[in-house]
Parts: sequence; structure tokens; C-alpha cells
Amino acid sequence: MPRHAIEIEVEPAYLPDQSEPGRGVFAFAYTITVTNVGEVPAQLIARHWHINDAHGGAEEVKGLGVVGQQPLLAPGEAFQYTSGCRLRTASGTMRGSYFFVAEDGERFDVEIPMFVLDASGAAGGTARVLH
Repeated sequence: MPRHAIEIEVEPAYLPDQSEPGRGVFAFAYTITVTNVGEVPAQLIARHWHINDAHGGAEEVKGLGVVGQQPLLAPGEAFQYTSGCRLRTASGTMRGSYFFVAEDGERFDVEIPMFVLDASGAAGGTARVLH
């Protein structure tokens, strides 16, 4: 088992009740489960997202923690949260990274590979395990 290893699972969902397609507003939620699969406790310090819509519109979001928290995860422990974003198109993508500091002082980034936001529901409902 690696000393520093984090597993990320993402479940995106379209929110039709919070969207207004006629006005170019498409709301999405994403539930993320962050699991420490390493040997050392590690704290999620910051996030960095790249959000892109189908027309090339791009937004970059950086900030401390997730949903106002900076969870400290012991080996084997998981933290789950749900957040959201709005796009001007019915589909788009998100990718990013989390910055962690381990209890042994090691600092590391965990990549969140690209996942799809799709109002048609074609990509919704399928969990993806990302590392």
C-alpha cells in the first residue's frame, strides 16, 4: 500500500428543477467521495477546478477546502460531499485537483480526471472511480 494515496469517486447529476434551458441555464450537482487508501492520515486543504461548457466557455475555480471543510482523513476513512455548478449549455466537463498535506508533512496533489456533465441524462447515474 502506498504511503500517500487518495481515491476519488464522482457521481454527476443534472438538476432539471434548478435549470432554465430557455435562458441557457443548466444546473448540475456532483457528489464526490474522497477516500484515503494510503498509510498516512492526510488533510484536504484546497481545490482547483476547470469547468467547460459545450461552446468553449471556461471557468476556473480555486479555493480552500470543499463545502467549507478541510477534512482530515485517517487511512481507510472517506469523506463525501455534494456541490454544484451551472453551465450555459446542456453539457460540459469538469476536471481538477485537490491539494493535500499528510500528517508526516508530505504535500501532494490528487488529480481529478475529467468527467462529463450532461443534461440529457446519458452520462448521469454512473459512478466513476478516479485516482
